Amino acid sequence: MLQILLVTFPFFALVLAGYVAARRRMLPLEAIPGLNGFVLFFALPCMLYRFGSTTPIAQLLDMRVAALYLLCGLVIVGASIALTMNARIRWNDAAMGALVAAFPNSGFMGVPLIVALLGASAAGTVILTMVVDMVVTSSLCIALSRLDGTQGNGRSAMFDAARKALRGVVANPMPWAILLGGLASAWALRLPKPVEQTVWLLADAASPVALFTIGAVLARAQMTANHPMPLSDYLPASLMKLFVHPLLVFAAGWLAIRAGMDLSSSALTVMVLVAALPSASNVSLLAERFGADNGRIARIILVTTAAAFLTFSCAVAVLT
Repeated sequence: MLQILLVTFPFFALVLAGYVAARRRMLPLEAIPGLNGFVLFFALPCMLYRFGSTTPIAQLLDMRVAALYLLCGLVIVGASIALTMNARIRWNDAAMGALVAAFPNSGFMGVPLIVALLGASAAGTVILTMVVDMVVTSSLCIALSRLDGTQGNGRSAMFDAARKALRGVVANPMPWAILLGGLASAWALRLPKPVEQTVWLLADAASPVALFTIGAVLARAQMTANHPMPLSDYLPASLMKLFVHPLLVFAAGWLAIRAGMDLSSSALTVMVLVAALPSASNVSLLAERFGADNGRIARIILVTTAAAFLTFSCAVAVLT
């Protein structure tokens, strides 16, 4: 367990450093969008391209992993909405809460952390789960978030939100980086040496800057939240993300293997560890854009990120 903590500690320490820097105003809140932009449009796509281009294409196209992970994500979304909807939490807030319960921080945290723990061979499975979450899970939850209002307008708004979500996927550089990396892997292509060195340098910057940015984003969200909130509004979704999601993925994978599915134990381990990650910090931006209660979403992300230092490390200890 100590060896695992020695690997995971620096990752969570960087999150804490970003949180403290923003809370103490050593990092101006106005600078956080700039950090986000650097990670989202430069460093992280380069890291995803590097892992994609050096991962066997069969691993990036493993439909058994994608289908099993998607099924578990859909169950989490449905269960979260069913458990949290009440007189105050309607479709918009419930759907965003479901997204934050089902969408792990696999981009900013999962890829570098799981690769550090299990080696570069784990990158393909993590990247595949990212594609599922970015393309399907997030689009579904955004569409569901538009069901508030009258029935007719609700349907129209839902389809409009679905179209906007798909446009958002197209505008997101991360899926394109994964696609280009996969093509480079399939065709054994290499970038010209100077270009490759530039991409690799940006890729090396992705992990520390992304983790620091997560902490800063969490601090900003907590500082701008201006109303108290009962634990019942955000603790169930936090517990679902940290415990129910990884246990469900493990159970589904174990049953699939017992039923004869050709799913390797190493791929299942990576899938469970992805599910055990804290909630994705970018869901807070989606909640803000679609008018959901961002204070609730920010609390879920903060709780899962703080608790994951122990829960994720325990999951690694049990599975490896």
